[in-house]
Amino acid sequence: MIDREAVRSNAKYLRQVRPIDPDEISEYVEGEPHPAVVRRVLREEAYDLGLFEREDGTFVPVETDPVSAPGWEPEAFPDRYAHALEDLLVGRYGANWHRGDSGDRLREVIRRLKADYYAQNPVEYDDEVALGYAVYHLSDYYAAVGYVLDDLVEQSLLPRHLRVLDIGAGVGGPALGLHDYLPDDAVVDYHAVEPSAAADVLDALLDGTRRNFRSTIHRERAEAFAFDGPYDLVVCANVLSELDDPVPVVEDALDALADGGTLAAIAPADLETSTGLRSVERAVADGRNVTVYAPTLRLWPGMAPEDRGWSFDERPRIAAPSFQRRLDDAGGEPGTFRNETVKFSYSLLRTDGTRRVDVRADRSRHARMADMDDHVTDRIDLLAVKLSRNLADGGNPLFKIGDGSERLEHYAVLTRESGLNRDLLRADYGAVCQFENVLALWNDDEGAYNLVVDAEAVVDVVA
Repeated sequence: MIDREAVRSNAKYLRQVRPIDPDEISEYVEGEPHPAVVRRVLREEAYDLGLFEREDGTFVPVETDPVSAPGWEPEAFPDRYAHALEDLLVGRYGANWHRGDSGDRLREVIRRLKADYYAQNPVEYDDEVALGYAVYHLSDYYAAVGYVLDDLVEQSLLPRHLRVLDIGAGVGGPALGLHDYLPDDAVVDYHAVEPSAAADVLDALLDGTRRNFRSTIHRERAEAFAFDGPYDLVVCANVLSELDDPVPVVEDALDALADGGTLAAIAPADLETSTGLRSVERAVADGRNVTVYAPTLRLWPGMAPEDRGWSFDERPRIAAPSFQRRLDDAGGEPGTFRNETVKFSYSLLRTDGTRRVDVRADRSRHARMADMDDHVTDRIDLLAVKLSRNLADGGNPLFKIGDGSERLEHYAVLTRESGLNRDLLRADYGAVCQFENVLALWNDDEGAYNLVVDAEAVVDVVA
């Protein structure tokens, strides 16, 4: 039995002097254990000691600089993960897994998953359902998580040395995206909570991660999990709609955040799951020491939104991976089993009061959306967050906007583009914009307010 505390003590001393070599450490530990045993202990203790294992087998202190933006915009799902999933498919069904009875069953699984998801029916994940889910969703979930993390990285709020909790980790799309988003010198203690057969797929895919990305899978329900923390990042990706009561789970996770930690909740962009996520966000942010960091900033102190909250982002498509193409090509329904769209809703929550943009509206300068009925047919100024890409199917560009006080939906409609209002088109999702001299109208057909941005209006990105 090796003296672990002796290994830790020597590592703590040597880290201040030179790279930690297991061969050297073994000489200082009673009984002179084999260097391979010392290396195993150092790997197990690396996160707690803040050590990064280099390619040469020595250990050095992890960099203290936060993660910088990697320029995340994946065009394709990495081949190494695609091959790992195909190995699982071949192992279960044989080399022609995408043809014959097995291909038919997987295609039917995906059809049923999509139907159940949109109908809000519970999904039972046996081995076959988990594989079908992985085929259809691994790549788009992989891409989405990196775009969400960009909001944290731009404010230097994602550390290189971090403990992560992934609630409802599923087959691993967000985990793999997180892994590839982080720099190679990051040291990660990753914990997944996944009780279903999806955990077997996750386990196999995590085999391809770096040695400094230490992973543990907890095969239990989120409702029964002990949130012992602290966690620098908690991810709830595509799971809230599958929980019977997601609010207590999210509250427990928020209580387990480290100082300066973030909870990232992600959901598909469809109406039910997107507005469901926003309902959870509002439930935990109202009456608690919880701040909405992004994207639905509350620009009016003391106010909270009451509209249905359907807001989502859309990013460049990700090419269908090989396993999707094989299953799709063999099915006779071109495109049905390829999932290349990256469209998602998300919420970033913190408990330290930090917001992505520290901007507030001012009653002396801005109209409040809560009072919009008083401004119909008037030209007004307001401050608002851009909460969609262009929603128009032809015609005038249309964007959802919000200021955190809205009781009904508000949309900015660009009827005449000019150099003074072009920022409405250029602004990114989540940007705060100053609107001047826009015309407030009521849209009876949609039951919403339209803010008309014409040649007399000005739009500027504030932050």
